[in-house]
Amino acid sequence: MQRQHAWRFGRETEEQPSLGRMNASVPVPATGTWLRRLMAFIGPGYMVSVGYMDPGNWATDIAGGSQFGYTLLAVILLSNLMAIVLQALAARLGIATGRDLAQACRDHYSRPVSLMLWIACEAAIIACDLAEVIGTAIALKLLFGIPLILGATITALDVFLILLLMRRGFRALEAFVIALLTVIFVCFGIQIALAAPPVQAVLGGFLPSPEIVTNPAALYIAIGIIGATVMPHNLYLHSSIVQTRAYVRDRPGRRAALRFAVIDSTVALMLALFVNASILIMAATVFHGSGRTDVQEIEQAYDLLTPLLGAGLASTLFAVALLASGLNSTVTATLAGQIVMEGFLRLRLPDWARRLVTRGIAIVPVVAVTALYGEQGTARLLVLSQVVLSMQLPFAVIPLVQFVSDRGKMGPLVIPLWLKLLAWVIAGVIVVLNLKLLVDTVVGT
Repeated sequence: MQRQHAWRFGRETEEQPSLGRMNASVPVPATGTWLRRLMAFIGPGYMVSVGYMDPGNWATDIAGGSQFGYTLLAVILLSNLMAIVLQALAARLGIATGRDLAQACRDHYSRPVSLMLWIACEAAIIACDLAEVIGTAIALKLLFGIPLILGATITALDVFLILLLMRRGFRALEAFVIALLTVIFVCFGIQIALAAPPVQAVLGGFLPSPEIVTNPAALYIAIGIIGATVMPHNLYLHSSIVQTRAYVRDRPGRRAALRFAVIDSTVALMLALFVNASILIMAATVFHGSGRTDVQEIEQAYDLLTPLLGAGLASTLFAVALLASGLNSTVTATLAGQIVMEGFLRLRLPDWARRLVTRGIAIVPVVAVTALYGEQGTARLLVLSQVVLSMQLPFAVIPLVQFVSDRGKMGPLVIPLWLKLLAWVIAGVIVVLNLKLLVDTVVGT
């Protein structure tokens, strides 16, 4: 049932379905209107889009907008287009093979290589979790006056939220995520209306500028934006959660599932583009436009929004959206961690244990940096976490492109030549940018 064609690996193994009992748990109508069938597939794309607008994006977008105005909008657009392609490939892998990316990597590569890829992915998840801890703790401080160290510690309690949602089924998880995404979308829609940015300047920012590559400071933030936007663990996540739909596992069923999954993720990622662009546009209009090019921290942005925009609602909306973003990212990062650990190691941990392990590792550096360097240090830690994420990207992107380009693995759903070339170009751009960042960091330019 799971396989309609040969799946050629270095080792052939019988897999437990990705996500266990949640695999094929969401009913899909075999007949009915196109819209009704599409609605059954709506959800995984929005869960994936959460990673593209988490608190880590806020730090890089605010820093980019305040320092360089609208210049880095081109990077956000490029990152989003790359994300749309890569997430579509991740969905294709899961639907075509019945395996997620972690399972595929373990079976295809040797044990040492597989372990290296697992370690790289775990590092990415911890970096992502670090951003969520900082973002959620800052939001709790801004809204309720809770000290940052205490707020970071409180974030460990969100494990109970995850457990509650998981017990109610995958659709409940998706509904929670979409509800919080709606909150974020509305908050930024209102803020952009209040900021009233110049349309011509905004549109000009979507055109690439040589300064992005020639200016080391701009490049550092640009790579941080790419790292914050194209999340490596999201590729593992998407390849798994598309399999929660109970579509018929034959050739026509898989083709239909792939079409609906790509529509779902593309629309959801356009929403993420709006949110990320809104953060940068707001920073460029409000901060860069008033000469405040030094704004890099989320708390600075919160404090300055009301006096510079002249609307008391602006700062509150900003903090509410930040809290919603942190809570949302918590759900998807936990799920990604479970998928990665089970796929690479076949190690199953209870959801609460998995969550406490990753969240505990993320809390330690936040508390340490806050205690040693004060709350200003967390802003640098937040941007650094996104650069670390970007450095992990090749270790997820290259195996993904390799697998979906292989007819022996993908059968009739192997990607066409034009898409294969585009995917390798995207992988090449990511590798080159990361190498340049590494060289610049080492030589101190």
